[in-house]
Order: sequence, then structure tokens, then C-alpha cells
Amino acid sequence: MSGLIGLVGSGEYLPSMLEVEKRLISGRAPIYVQISTAAGLEGPKRIQYWIDLGLAQAERLGVKAVPLSILDREAANDYKLVEPIDSAGLIYFSGGSPSHLISTIEGTLLEQRIVRAFERGAAVAGCSAGAMALGAYSLSFHRIPPRFQNGIGLARNVAIVPHFDRVRNRITDSILKRSIQSLGETLLIGVDEETALVGSDVVYEVMGKGSAWVISRDGLKRYVGGETIEVEAAKS
Repeated sequence: MSGLIGLVGSGEYLPSMLEVEKRLISGRAPIYVQISTAAGLEGPKRIQYWIDLGLAQAERLGVKAVPLSILDREAANDYKLVEPIDSAGLIYFSGGSPSHLISTIEGTLLEQRIVRAFERGAAVAGCSAGAMALGAYSLSFHRIPPRFQNGIGLARNVAIVPHFDRVRNRITDSILKRSIQSLGETLLIGVDEETALVGSDVVYEVMGKGSAWVISRDGLKRYVGGETIEVEAAKS
């Protein structure tokens, strides 16, 4: 079984996203590794919030939650801390700062183990900042022009704009067009809140209550639940 990728606009560990997480872990080892690295700058209370939320979702799924509070590069290179990755059925990055997540795990033992686990068939997912980090690039629209950062690249051909239904009106068409031009062959996809893309790095199915949006020079193309986005076809 090949690995699955989940790219989620928002709603990690919420009951409304239970079917997405069930789809990701179905048929895989019932071990749900939850990584809160992206929230590492937000303090211990926020980390505990994600841990508690993840534990509750794992209980609803009937699987074992293994929270990993890996907050710096030293921890990301600690063999004992990253060891649970090897037996995971689903590895999930919750939200926070995509730049902190990428800079913390890029080139570390944690990243290496996640890639190996995915190649063996584990599912790897990220929500909001986690989804941005899993793509080829992570984009920040807080600066003009938008700031680009190389992503982890497990979702090789895409860059994700999460919370798209909430942030869409804040991003001008000119900024989107400039971003598309800078991305080259990488496909820019907006994912609404409580919505996910689930699939390989070539074909993704839309799941959840909202929509996914392929953003191109010609504008926005909407995909609703049950529809698929073929990345290679969409790029052409």
C-alpha cells in the first residue's frame, strides 16, 4: 500500500473532520502520531491544547494517539523522540507557523523518518500551517510581494493556501497572479476551512464541507466534495 497525503484547510482533530482522518488511517496501523511543532512558538498551553484535541479525536477513531512535542531541531534529531514515526499509520502536523515548522524539521532525522514511513505506506497529513509545509512551497501573503519558502515537498507539485474561504477576499488578483508566475509548474490550490485534499501527489479528492480552488492565470476553478483534482492535468 502506498502512502496517502492529506492537505487540510482547517479543523484538525475536530469531529467535523473525523471522516477525513478515518479515510487517512483506514487499513493502516492504528497508531496516530500527532506533531504540534508548528505551534512551538505559542507556548506550552497551546501545545497542550493540540495534544488534548488530538487525543479526543484518536479516541473517536478507536486508534492510539502518540503526541510528539518536537519543538526544536535538537528534539527533531533525537532518535528516541522520533522513533514512534516508524510504526505510525497516520502522521499529522497541526497548525501554527509554517515557517517555524519547516525550519525546525527540514533536513532532520524526523523528516527522514516521515519520508521513509510514507514510502512504506503510512499516511502523512497537515492542517493549515502543516498543509502549507508539506507542499513544494509555503507562501506568506502578509508581505508584498508574497514570501516564498521551500516546503518539505512531500506533496511535490502543489502549494496550499489554507482557510481559503476566509482569506480569499484579502488577497488581490494581482498578488495571486504574481504568486502563480513565481511558482512556475507548481499548482496553487486554495482549500476552504473544514475541507481537505486526500490522495497521492498526482490526484487528490476533495473531502469536507467546503471547496478546493485551483488558482491559475485564468482565475479560480472550484472543486467540491467527491470531485478530484488531477495535478498534472490541472497544470497544463
